[in-house]
Amino acid sequence: LMDNYTVYFGHVLSNSFYPVLQRAIGVGSAFEGWSPREQDVVYRVLIPMTPPRGHSFHLELDSAGQRHVRNFRVRVQLECTCSREQRDEKMLCFLHHPEEELRSSQDPSLLDTLCTDSYLDVHKTARWFYQLVRAVWPALPQSHTWHLKLLPSRRSCQIKVTNGEASLRIEILFGVRRGYSDIFVSSQTREARALSTTWPETYDVAEVKFFKLIARQAPPDSLHLRCLQLFTRVQLGFGFSTYTVKTILMHLLHTIPVSQWRRRYFLRRLGDINVKLRCCLEEKYLNHFVIGNKRFPQEISLPLDILSAEPPNLFHHLAQYPAAHSQAMSEYQDL
Repeated sequence: LMDNYTVYFGHVLSNSFYPVLQRAIGVGSAFEGWSPREQDVVYRVLIPMTPPRGHSFHLELDSAGQRHVRNFRVRVQLECTCSREQRDEKMLCFLHHPEEELRSSQDPSLLDTLCTDSYLDVHKTARWFYQLVRAVWPALPQSHTWHLKLLPSRRSCQIKVTNGEASLRIEILFGVRRGYSDIFVSSQTREARALSTTWPETYDVAEVKFFKLIARQAPPDSLHLRCLQLFTRVQLGFGFSTYTVKTILMHLLHTIPVSQWRRRYFLRRLGDINVKLRCCLEEKYLNHFVIGNKRFPQEISLPLDILSAEPPNLFHHLAQYPAAHSQAMSEYQDL
């Protein structure tokens, strides 16, 4: 479905000054091979965006943000295209042509459509994308047998497609790649009051590549994903996030050989996850798996500042607030 959408996006946007949409990348648990709720799977995809003609993107780290969250802004800058005019006579240079001529002869620049104060706006991008998804849907082959429903969201595009027998829920996120790495800034955020120009750094693509790398190395009867699925399902309703359990498993996959995740070691590995969670809770410390991981697989490309950074503590709130730590230890006992 997303590949078909990408083809039509390319046709519709070919001569526009909206972001250029690249092929979608599947991220999150559904594409990593597990899900805590098999009956309620959300297929999350990230669509990389590159600047249109006559524009460039510049990522700026927001130093005013929280210490444990790396937020960026995407500054959009107009570029001179005068040297391209002979090859592309239909395009006028936004920098060096009179505004009257630009208004009468050319669509507005990205700065005038999806930006706020020269920065790419998540909310405006999401609204534009919803319109695009709705407009393109009738041209897709899936539209003949599936029904499309748009679900409300301010920082992504959430859709549901049904054909009477099956139902698929898809969340489409937008992102800008950091250089040539597998790290992006994304429209998704966990902060309730994030500004519309805030684009948090996301490690989803690097993490899904890590799971694919493990799958290639692991024996056929490896149950590492079953361990993750079972443990996350058991702890639903407790205060531990799914991402916490996933991070613990990724750390263990890095230290325990893949040959030791075979079926006969299933209970032992579940015990390892349990012990690791208890130790991290007692120490009030759980390192982020990607940031600052000196042993991260070289097959996955990380920016230098990610490699050299101090790993954030995912349990920093437990160290900060004694009541939160007491609550977490109590919930661990119940678990």
